[in-house]
Parts: sequence; C-alpha cells; structure tokens
Amino acid sequence: SDQWEKIAYADYMGFILTLNEGVKRKKFTCEYQVSEVVEKLLAMLATLDRWIDETPPIDQPSRFGNKAYRTWYAKLDQEAEALVTAILPSERHDAAPEIAVYLKEAVGNSTRIDYGTGHEAAFAAFLCCLCKVGALRMEDQLAIIFKVFDKYLRVMHKLQKTYRMEPAGSQGVWGLDDFQFLPFIWGSSQLIDHPTLEPRHFVEEKVVNEYHQDYMFLECIKFINEMKTGPFAEHSNQLWNISAVPSWSKVNQGLIRMYKAECLEKFPVIQHFKFGSLLSIQPVKP
Repeated sequence: SDQWEKIAYADYMGFILTLNEGVKRKKFTCEYQVSEVVEKLLAMLATLDRWIDETPPIDQPSRFGNKAYRTWYAKLDQEAEALVTAILPSERHDAAPEIAVYLKEAVGNSTRIDYGTGHEAAFAAFLCCLCKVGALRMEDQLAIIFKVFDKYLRVMHKLQKTYRMEPAGSQGVWGLDDFQFLPFIWGSSQLIDHPTLEPRHFVEEKVVNEYHQDYMFLECIKFINEMKTGPFAEHSNQLWNISAVPSWSKVNQGLIRMYKAECLEKFPVIQHFKFGSLLSIQPVKP
C-alpha cells in the first residue's frame, strides 16, 4: 500500500499543479465553458447550502462547535452516495461509493465539529476522482476552480460561520489560515503578473473590497477580515509575512512548497485519506 500512497500523492499533487497552471493570470470573470457535470456539481453544493438554512444552530452553552452541525452532517452522510451518483455518467455509477467517501470527508469532522486543510484536500481529491472517471475533463479546469471550488469555499465559509466550527489541527497564528490553503495557492496564481496589484496590497482592506470578486486570494482575505478582529499582522502572521514577498509568482512557488511540506507531509491530513482504487492503482502518466 505504501507504493500506492506515493502514487496517489503524486496524482493528487499533479491535479493541484495542473489547476494552478490553468488559472494563471486569469480573473473569475474570464470566459470558460461550463459543462453539464459542472452544473450538477453546483446543484449538489447548492443542496448542501440549503441544508444549512434548514438546520439553524441550536442554543447551547458552548460558543464553539454548535451541535446542529451534526444534524446537518447526518443528512450528508445519508445522502452522499445518491448525490454522487447523480453527478456520474451512468456507466460509472459503480464508482459512487468510493467517491462519496471523499465528499463526506470534505466538509469537516462531525465528532469534533472542526474543519481544516485535510477536509479541503478531501474535496480536491473528490474532484480529482471525478476527473479520473472521466466525469470532469481537461477543458473543465477553469470551471472546476472558478465555479465548483469557489462555490465549495462559500459553503464551507457558511458552515464555519453558522456552526462556529473549530480549526482542525490548528497552527494558531502560524498557520496560513485557520481553515483553508488551496485557494491561496490558486488565488496567487491568478494574480501573477498583475499590472497593479502586488502582494503588499492584500493587507489593505480597500483593495480587498474592490477586487475580491475577481480573485480567490482576496476573497479569502475578505473572509478572514470578517471573522477576525485586531491588527492583521497579529491574527494572520503567516499571511502578513507573505505580503512582504515581492512578486505573486514567488508567493505562488512558496505556497506550493509550504503545502507540500506542511499540509501533505507533516500534518495528519494524508493519513485521513481513503486511498481507494481511483486515486491509486493507475500509475502516474508522465
């Protein structure tokens, strides 16, 4: 199994980096195609979103980790396989149980009511599996990030806010962000060679408010600004350090290195991964 894990890791990183190339220098508003499968994924995420509205937080003594999240999660747990089957081409319905595992893993932990980069990685693995079975294709790259992942991010932000979820395996101020990592990688790629926006600008609220609809990186900064109080340098030290890096391409390269080292090698992220047949058996194609 160890050799398969390495292949799965290479598969996964290959997927992340292919998308990183795909979104380079592109705004959310650029032209791209939206396939039927992408529409189905958006409908699925809209369903998860609606379930949040239907499951309001309960009154409880503890401020964090609202137990209503477990009710919301139980619904997903029950429906995940059907949700995934609806997305897959009929000849690949057999893959639904395995792919559903990644989806259930992608929204946080219902025992601890927490969420972290491992859950985010499970969603990326879920999308990677959909590519493996041919449901998503090469030409869907931009829609995968700008539509599907962006909608996922919004639903996760809503979950985190509504149920006051705890950060999983939190690095405190030393982590990049309490909850996410990938949107900073892909978001910094979008900004490479931007004519006016430099890394030093993202700590300015005015810039964030003006550009967050175009760039995923700034969308995430906006969410942090809404959730945290006090000086940016104190609540988000790592990001503050990144704002001193001279160019977005250096930021992008640095974040990829950090992601490989921290999220995927050190933290208990990859061990939660269910390495099934899709993310393992096929060797990586050169």
